[in-house]
Amino acid sequence: MSVLPIVEVPDARLRVLSAPVETVDDDIRRLIADMTDTMYAAKGIGLAAIQVGVAKRVVVIDLQEEEDEDGKPIRDPHAYVNPEVIEASDEVSAYNEGCLSIPEQYAEVTRPSRCRVRWLGEEGGVHEEDLDGLLSTCMQHEIDHCDGILFIDHVSRLKRDMLLKKLAKARKAA
Repeated sequence: MSVLPIVEVPDARLRVLSAPVETVDDDIRRLIADMTDTMYAAKGIGLAAIQVGVAKRVVVIDLQEEEDEDGKPIRDPHAYVNPEVIEASDEVSAYNEGCLSIPEQYAEVTRPSRCRVRWLGEEGGVHEEDLDGLLSTCMQHEIDHCDGILFIDHVSRLKRDMLLKKLAKARKAA
């Protein structure tokens, strides 16, 4: 599999509405494998296809919350094709979010604390599950990417401008 380049702001592709996947075939499974390799190489916990320049509704997530006896994260990646939130809780929670497309920048974002999601798996079957905690937050973040929305769109204009200025300064210094 391959590690793909990650699209970063201000690239206009991040604002594109991703197209639904018609059929989960070998090309989509290869994309999922490449996205998973890319996510791990970038030390992320989630990645949407648009972040590697592919405008398809495909997401990979691995929270890597468990560790083996050597203290290394246990990898348990999951792929979600055409994920959609079909129900969200009224209760909200805030999480300090970051994004591989906005490197090293973080902001507190408030989202529904729980959601019910429907998606196609790698084999093409339909799945539905109630998500909560970090997985709910991560899924909503990645689905936002499929809709051309970034986490910085959920914060005030002042905070967004500050984050983008910090990113520009960091890029200039590098």
